[in-house]
Amino acid sequence: MDQQTSAVYTRAGFGQPVRLGTRPAVLVVDLIYGFTDPGCVLGADLTEQVQATRQVLDEARARGCPVVFTTIQYESNLRDCGLWLQKLPGLAVLQAGRREVEVDARLGRAAEETVIVKKGPSAFFGTNLASVLISQQVDTVVLCGASTSGCIRATAIDLLQYGFPTLVPRECVGDRAQTPHEANLVDIDAKYANVTSLQNALQYLGAVATPAGSAAL
Repeated sequence: MDQQTSAVYTRAGFGQPVRLGTRPAVLVVDLIYGFTDPGCVLGADLTEQVQATRQVLDEARARGCPVVFTTIQYESNLRDCGLWLQKLPGLAVLQAGRREVEVDARLGRAAEETVIVKKGPSAFFGTNLASVLISQQVDTVVLCGASTSGCIRATAIDLLQYGFPTLVPRECVGDRAQTPHEANLVDIDAKYANVTSLQNALQYLGAVATPAGSAAL
């Protein structure tokens, strides 16, 4: 953040931390092959982000925390893509049945872990994600995925609006270009969620969640 932006944000009181709860879930947004495979038209090399997210997932699983994934998936006629296809024609590769819409296998998704199919940037728009989180009494979300400037930002805004305090580990989110990635992390931290380190996110999960198979004291 440059000095001018920092001064403006500080004067406005931006960037105050949101109080976190004690029943976290991990939400992994669109770490699908269409985005994590640099050979795909929409893809980038997100190896580091996938590996960091796997660390968060492993900790969450060990602690018995809910894990939810999202994917973007359209019908073959692409009529369910709406206006977004006009703005971003590359979305046409994200059709049901194609490899591009599958969750990256390096994340080790288990059969019991929910996958939300979405059509737009936010993981909430037109989906039952809010019900999935509420039904499991989730009060905090650790948000990982791609892209920082698109679906992560849109989902972070809606998490705030739905009343879910949110942690965004910076090592666990990525974009196709560094400039929008960094700019949006600044803005997310200023207005919508707590942007933090991977280590802090792991420490949070370890501190508030009981290890799976252990009785709560």
